[in-house]
Amino acid sequence: MLSDPRILVVAATDDRADALCQGLDALGWRTVTARSAASGAATLKDLPLEAALVEVEGLAPGVVTALRDAALPRRLPVIVVGAPGAADAEAADLVMRAMPHPAQAALRLEQLSRAAIAQEEFNLRRQTFAAREVLLSADTETEAPIRVLAAGAADRRFLALSNALTEQGAEVVAAPTPYTAFDYLHESAFDAAILWGGEDHAPALSIASGMKRNTRLYHIPLVLYLRGSGEINLSELYNRGLADVATAETSEDETAARVMGLARTHRRDQAVRRALDAVRTSGLMDPSTGLFTPDLFAAHLTRVAQGSRARKRALSACVLRVADTEAVRAARQGGWLDRAMPQIGAMVSRLVRVEDTAARLASEVFALALPATSGPAARLAAERIAAVIGCTAFDAGPDRSPFVVEFDVGCAELGADVSPAALLELASANLTRRVEV
Repeated sequence: MLSDPRILVVAATDDRADALCQGLDALGWRTVTARSAASGAATLKDLPLEAALVEVEGLAPGVVTALRDAALPRRLPVIVVGAPGAADAEAADLVMRAMPHPAQAALRLEQLSRAAIAQEEFNLRRQTFAAREVLLSADTETEAPIRVLAAGAADRRFLALSNALTEQGAEVVAAPTPYTAFDYLHESAFDAAILWGGEDHAPALSIASGMKRNTRLYHIPLVLYLRGSGEINLSELYNRGLADVATAETSEDETAARVMGLARTHRRDQAVRRALDAVRTSGLMDPSTGLFTPDLFAAHLTRVAQGSRARKRALSACVLRVADTEAVRAARQGGWLDRAMPQIGAMVSRLVRVEDTAARLASEVFALALPATSGPAARLAAERIAAVIGCTAFDAGPDRSPFVVEFDVGCAELGADVSPAALLELASANLTRRVEV
């Protein structure tokens, strides 16, 4: 068995699952296999696996529910491959008719795993606020249809996908060029975006890069629709932050269903963010930035640490301190840095994942709690946030050039004998690396 497995693969035989397991292993999604629901359930009780992929052919009905129950208190995302019965199809997070490409599976496993963690985290936040007599409610019910941006030149298969989305209740807005795509993205809200690979991937990838550099568009799920499976380039996909990739061999109905699933998750995440925005005036949040106050963050970090240990998940904390650069020292004079802090805090709030908790510990110090995240991964996330903020120029007053803000970043991972308070102290003690932007 490979060390530190992350994904359970349940399949009666290795005929079709073996290639997928090898591909996922190579991508860092270590797999462990089981031949039945019973052996899969036993594995889940022993190992803190993040998700399950089930090939239903040859397996008894009810496998999805059995696996979910065995993973409790963790919420287990399940992808079903094949033609499941009604009960398993309804219980699964995603149904795929054919065995996916490893890169495609990895992208969806990442999205589904983070969605499960976000749901766990939201339940913890509700408890934290309820202890202070504040109701936190994320109402995702809305009459507005799912809105999907379809960016790319007109093509028969791309148009067929747009039609399939419309049949599933989505409102599809077509953007033939990157310029029109960004016009639409800045004018109105979208729940997902599909990028047509076409003969030239450059327009699609330029849209993806631009969206990942924009704090307002950063979290919109992106799906790359390719003409054929041979076009997949792993390094490009991961670097562009795509949520899914689909080939022309995949039916339009299945691809549309996957896009709709991503869109609904994004809409739910946005509802959670709005719920946090709604309590900004409760007196519990930092009045300037809307982030958690030090006291509220400390209480919530304790609850998150308890949940992480119960679910056998990792937990990391990060501290971002405004670096004492010459530009920042000059901006402090006249209060220009203070004027920029609400905008900086808002950017931190938008750039963190919905399951991450951001706080303002001091006037120029921010903290993050990142559930189900290792120390090295947490540092990468914090450095990305710092780098995006570092691309913004802030007003420094009349007749003075705008200034940029750099951060010193420190991160630490929760250990067996580490208290939540000590975790934050460890992260603060590791403020050793300046993020260059």
